[in-house]
Amino acid sequence: MIYFVLALLVLIAIVIIANIKIVPQAYAYIVERFGAYYSTWQVGLHVKIPFVDRISRRVNLKEQVSDFAPQPVITKDNVTMQIDTVVYYQITDPKLYTYGVERPMMAIENLTATTLRNIIGDLELDQTLTSRDTINTKMRAILDEATDPWGIKINRVELKNIIPPREIQDAMEKQMKAERERRESILRAEGEKKSSILIAEGEKEAAILRAEAKKEAAIREAEGQAQAIVDVQTAIAEGIKRIRESQPSEAVVAIKALESFEKMADGKATKIIIPSQIQGLAGLATSLKELVVDDKTGK
Repeated sequence: MIYFVLALLVLIAIVIIANIKIVPQAYAYIVERFGAYYSTWQVGLHVKIPFVDRISRRVNLKEQVSDFAPQPVITKDNVTMQIDTVVYYQITDPKLYTYGVERPMMAIENLTATTLRNIIGDLELDQTLTSRDTINTKMRAILDEATDPWGIKINRVELKNIIPPREIQDAMEKQMKAERERRESILRAEGEKKSSILIAEGEKEAAILRAEAKKEAAIREAEGQAQAIVDVQTAIAEGIKRIRESQPSEAVVAIKALESFEKMADGKATKIIIPSQIQGLAGLATSLKELVVDDKTGK
């Protein structure tokens, strides 16, 4: 009897321990009682009634990513292409996620495919290739509204790849190559134009600088000549002033005049006009010279 009681106690302890559950962080457990929804266990320690309560689903509350396979879509201008999408979602209501829809991820994938076809069907090829942000925004809004009754929050939708047909890709590559060559030609022409303009501006500035240098040199030379003339005239005036201050006699003035005429009559001048005063003085000098000569002869 004692062994039976001990065995019963051990069995009860095992059952109790087996029904103690710890819900980890970012998870939620859906508990059913007698096959019907009973409660949602959040993070922490919980105990369920054996043979009465059952954990029907462990729900991950972290943000998750699903990469769906490429879907064939047709644009407004009848171009068939392959587009694959990436959906970022998070479960916000574990109860709705468990009981809202069967196989939620398949439902989201099919909903994504149909929504993508509807949006791309209203766009042409060029718009499809250049309007990724617009398509992502529209798809996120539509999917978020559709999955709200399932307890799922769509955070982001991204178009991973847009794959047009091979012939379209070839045509686009040729177009891009032609556009690059056109831009290269334009850039080269603009570069040559700017280079020519810079060279012309450089030559213009050089010519202006040369002209200004010549002008400055001519001005300096003229100023130097003017200063030289002023200095000479100043020296002459100073000389005349000093002569006046010394009060020379008429004989000295006449002798100085004769000396000046001696320099003038150096053989280069063809005509010399001599004032009457100097002529008289010259005659006097000649008479004195003859007297001196006669005096020497008589001796």
